[in-house]
Amino acid sequence: MSTASRAAPAVLAAALLLAACGSESASSGGEVGEGDGHPGRAEALCPSEIARYGSASSSEPSVRPSGTPTALPLPSVNGVAEDGVKITALYAWGLESGCAGVDNSADFELTNRQTETATYTLTFGFLSASGGAVDNAEQTVQAVGPGRTVKGTVVVGERVDNAPEVTGVKVIKVRSVPQAEASSASGTCPKSGMHLYADEGDAAMGLRAVGLHLVNCGTRPIRLNGYPRLTIQDEDHRLVDGVRILQGTDQISTGLGGDSGPQPVVLRPREAAVAGLAWRNTTQAGEPVNAPYVRVWAEPAADPVMVVPELDLGTTGKLGVGPWRKDETHRDSAGGTAAERP
Repeated sequence: MSTASRAAPAVLAAALLLAACGSESASSGGEVGEGDGHPGRAEALCPSEIARYGSASSSEPSVRPSGTPTALPLPSVNGVAEDGVKITALYAWGLESGCAGVDNSADFELTNRQTETATYTLTFGFLSASGGAVDNAEQTVQAVGPGRTVKGTVVVGERVDNAPEVTGVKVIKVRSVPQAEASSASGTCPKSGMHLYADEGDAAMGLRAVGLHLVNCGTRPIRLNGYPRLTIQDEDHRLVDGVRILQGTDQISTGLGGDSGPQPVVLRPREAAVAGLAWRNTTQAGEPVNAPYVRVWAEPAADPVMVVPELDLGTTGKLGVGPWRKDETHRDSAGGTAAERP
């Protein structure tokens, strides 16, 4: 499930900044801007130029726009990292800073404590003086090697009218997947010849539904016949036992598109397939199951891909998975659907 954000203007500004910056805000080498001092970093560069963070230091004078933010107190600067993430600085930007479209930024350090290279998605909460949430922001950091520490910056855009001032920041959620199993919706085609990813899903009255999407980005047809194979992992990437994975979603709810049996599906290049996940967040007696990660094999011989649908299964102990079916609504990079292709 996606993290809720504030009203559209603030979200748009933050999204534009993050889209421009992307994962380049942190590098596996841990080099940041023109130096390692956090105040110097922020004062030397507007957050909109954050792509420069993570690049090697340069002796050439900067011709990029710069601004001067206000450093805010951060009690946890010398604290212990939470799930490998430590917030090292918090800044307030405004009209006086010389940078437009951004109100706050926070610097962080991320240490990969795992034994393999991983891609991280970090969620930060920017807080008011009362401790209430002002805004949330996500940042993706790709390909962090085992034992490596990288530095990065997360940005939020201009506040909506009457929104309180930001005075604090905290790490809300840390998610990581092995780089070799990272999902993708676009970009460079994996060696498997397929993009596989989970959508944002839908939730209503305790019912959850998430789509698994597979896109043939290769040059050969992909043949599917059956259900994706799944395993479930908890926050520490431990295998979750005791959950029944059902073939079909009709035992969870009808009308989700996963009720019919599997049929052979042939995907030509640029065509796509979809399979549904469905569950209920019903809690009765027993211990609720919350498992962020699902490892997916599109077909028996395929390499696994890890998605993060944030399963909150309650105490139901059941997850329904529908069969693969062709996604006739998928629009490829040329803008056409399956029905419109020759």
